[in-house]
This record gives sequence, C-alpha cells and structure tokens, in this order.
Amino acid sequence: MRDIFWLSDEAWAAIEPHLPEHKYGAPRVDDRRIISGIIHVLKSGCRWKDCPPEYGPPTTVYNRFNRWSGRRYWHRILQALAAGQWITTSVAMDGSYVKAHRCAHGGKGGPKAQAIGISRGGQTTKVHALTDTLGRPVALHVTAGNVSDITMAETLLAEVDDCRYVLADKGYDSDKLRAKIREKGAKPVIPGRKSRKKPIRFDKVRYKFRWMVEAVFCRLKDFRRVATRYDKLARNFLSTLAIATIVAYWT
Repeated sequence: MRDIFWLSDEAWAAIEPHLPEHKYGAPRVDDRRIISGIIHVLKSGCRWKDCPPEYGPPTTVYNRFNRWSGRRYWHRILQALAAGQWITTSVAMDGSYVKAHRCAHGGKGGPKAQAIGISRGGQTTKVHALTDTLGRPVALHVTAGNVSDITMAETLLAEVDDCRYVLADKGYDSDKLRAKIREKGAKPVIPGRKSRKKPIRFDKVRYKFRWMVEAVFCRLKDFRRVATRYDKLARNFLSTLAIATIVAYWT
C-alpha cells in the first residue's frame, strides 16, 4: 500500500467547521479527500499531476489549492483555528532561506514581484516568522531572498497586540527597532553586533529560548514544498506555509 496522507478524524473535526461556505457553482466534491490530497502533495513534494488517484483528479486537487489561495481561505482557516490561543508573553522572530526551484520562475510581474531574489544560496525566497511563547508561528511573511531580516521586523510585530519580550538575533540589532519594541510596552532581547562601540546589555537567559523560532522553520520544512519552493506565485507559496502550519500545530 502506498504511503499517502489522510486527515485523521480529530484533525478533520478541527478543520471542518472553519471551511468556507459553498455559495455558487456545482457542489464541491468531498472536502476531506481533496484537502488530504493537497496536504499529501505539500508533504511529499511531488508534482500536482502526480497526485495519487485516491484523492481524485489532480486538476481538481490543484484548482482547490490555487483558488482558495487567491481568496486567502487557507489563512482564514489558520486564523480561525488559532483565535484566542496565542500566548505572546515572549515572542521570537527570524528569517530563513528557501531555495526557489527553476520551475518557480515565470510568475506574473517577474521574480521581485513573486518574492524571489538572488542571495548566497542562489535564487531564493525568504520566510519571515514570529512565534509565540510556546513556539507556534503567529505571523508568516515571504520576501525575496536578498531582503534583510530587519526590514520585516515591524510588519511581524504589528500582528502581536500584547507581548513583554521580543527575542531576535544580531541581524535585528537596531536602535530604531529597539525603540519601536519599547513603544509596544515590550523589552527587546537582542544582542548587539561586534562592531558596536558600546556593548548592548540583554537578558542572556531569556535569549536562549530564541531556538523556538528555529524549530518552527525545521518543522515547516518537513513539508518538501516548503523546503523547496516550486510555486510560481508568492501567494501560493504563502498558502503552503499556512497549510503546513495548520497540520503541524493545530490538528
């Protein structure tokens, strides 16, 4: 028997109440089967046309993923599952490179518009994440791989209303960012760069918990279509991240 993925009864019970209502067109085919097929493709990294027949026509599986990505349904499902459950006493943020496969090129607007840029690793996309106290991703954004981590810091922090500590590595060393964090009523836990003339004091004990954001990237990259980007559209790759988060953390 082939190793294929099926949503468990518990996982389906969590997801089903948050699916979008069907208001027009032909009736949707079995949601559980199609979504299981989508997750199988994302986990295995196979091509959409190679999706096993147990899930139905590959075109149907891909169209569901693509159309719901365009309408941001996957993000809404994630937000609904996680609503009221974040614990943001301490948050940690960082960025991680993802190699863009050659088939990821050619999206409308060019590489820059589709969050692909040249970095040390070649043509890459960068995933920016902010995690809560338990190491669950609260915010996920994508940019071209040559975009500095710190440029997305304020965007990530804007998605957190209440936190006491913000953990980040030396890449986020900036007096301006520290001031922004303090404006939110939080304390920055960010070491200074070696080039600083005046050393930065920070909570070294609390800083050790920054590993949680690194663990998020490791867990999400267990999905092969997260570890390597095949999607031409940045919005579809961002939906891949949302679905991987749902499966890894909320089901």
